[in-house]
Amino acid sequence: MVKQFYNVYAICGFAALGGGLFGFDISSMSGVLGTNAYKNYFDNPTSYRQGGITAAMPAGSLVGALSSSFIADKLSRRAAIQVAAIIWIIGAILQCACNGVALLCVGRVIAGISIGIASAMVPVYQSEIAPKEIRGRVVSLQQWAITWGILIQYFIQYGASFADGGPDDPNQGTAAFRIPWGVQMVPGAILFAGLFFFPKSPRWLASKDRWDEAIQVLAHLHGNGDTQHPKVLAEYQEIEEALRFEREEQVSSFKALVAPRIFKRVLLGISIQAWSQLSGMNIMMYYIVYIMHAANIGDPLLTASIQYIINVALTLPAIIFLDKWGRRPTLLLGSFGMMTWLFISGALQGAYGEPNTLDDDSLSDISWVLVDHPSVSKAVVSCSYLFVATFATTWGPVSWTYPSEIFPSRVRAKAVSLATASNWTWNCILAFAVPPLLWNINWKMYMIFAAFNGAAFIHMFLLAPETKGKTLEEMDEVFDSGRPAWRGVPRGSRLDQIQKDIEAGHLKVSAPTTAQQVVGKVEETAEPKS
Repeated sequence: MVKQFYNVYAICGFAALGGGLFGFDISSMSGVLGTNAYKNYFDNPTSYRQGGITAAMPAGSLVGALSSSFIADKLSRRAAIQVAAIIWIIGAILQCACNGVALLCVGRVIAGISIGIASAMVPVYQSEIAPKEIRGRVVSLQQWAITWGILIQYFIQYGASFADGGPDDPNQGTAAFRIPWGVQMVPGAILFAGLFFFPKSPRWLASKDRWDEAIQVLAHLHGNGDTQHPKVLAEYQEIEEALRFEREEQVSSFKALVAPRIFKRVLLGISIQAWSQLSGMNIMMYYIVYIMHAANIGDPLLTASIQYIINVALTLPAIIFLDKWGRRPTLLLGSFGMMTWLFISGALQGAYGEPNTLDDDSLSDISWVLVDHPSVSKAVVSCSYLFVATFATTWGPVSWTYPSEIFPSRVRAKAVSLATASNWTWNCILAFAVPPLLWNINWKMYMIFAAFNGAAFIHMFLLAPETKGKTLEEMDEVFDSGRPAWRGVPRGSRLDQIQKDIEAGHLKVSAPTTAQQVVGKVEETAEPKS
């Protein structure tokens, strides 16, 4: 029997390594785009050809996200993440060994399938493990791991760009891209092996009527191993009552997805993931090298790296304070801030930029440049940095936290997989569309994405209620109360009251000790509730 660890931060932090894989793949292109090794070996791909290479990963991720719920519901959330880790290793091997664009795309599609599974199921696993008080914090670790993956892979690529003659050598060898793509296997192997040391989701165990295991996991997570701890018993009762209600409805999980009270949440989860992509973050992450080139400021690879550092550092405040700030104000402030920075950046480039007529090979992929306006160039780069800081503090973490917590147990995996599929659908579209957009409409693209952020602000204001401090089982009350989203929800949690009643002796909950025991024996004493 493998020894298991039950520290919530350790479990959710390690599972977030699945997000690290996502980050590795996000920046797996940005650091090699400007190297002669990449340009020579793949015949200098630009515009739609480069867009196709980049889009191969999110295309695979869409498939992975849609299939993730079947694996997670059947094998467990933990096993689904381990399957993703194995697929990731296969994809990394193919990318490292590729002999042309075709095999590179195949490797990126396979790696993308892994990312789709992990990006959907890591937040579900984290949200089902974490107590309500820190759920936002630990699910946000997924986004932080993504930013670390982006940063680490970027610097690995930056270092590898000096291999085989360096980035200025016209005959640079292939090590410049094979090294960073091959290194991707390491975190996948660590994730697969390490998850054996952490428990399965107690809510998944309960859904399979493995109540003795579920109560043991809950006890280790929230009661120092004591199955009779009031908090453990209270959470057990919450889970049991929610599952019993769902089973009494006798509705299949697929049919339940389109039931009116659930469908509006499905649309909200899909929309949040879509808006996170339409915010414009893809421009900053995938093609930041092009933007820095166009601004004609400093070493573009090094200047872009500052942005990745900001992305890591500014995700930390959200991790620390999200459960205090709340999801709703974070989304609203984020949309407004990103809209502002994009409008300013687009306006500056439109006013002071010009079509590229420079005789400079390093700028051959760029149609719009800023020339002889150093202060404007610095302002554009500053707006890029401020945009990334805003996304990192707001939409980055919340776009994973919110969809993972708003659905009932029966449909959670499938609904989150649909929401994540929305993320990858738009990720794929934008990865393919951004290079020609940068080439054909240049600065106007910023205005388009700024408008998307404005639309997201209105949408979230009207339809996204606050969920902080509520258990997963209380989300039905949050969304089905008929209360407008902007009016807020009552403070406090039913779980806290149940725990107080148990501690006061007003409520007796009999938790199972073996798998054969009758589930959910709940009885109230003659004493009135306080």
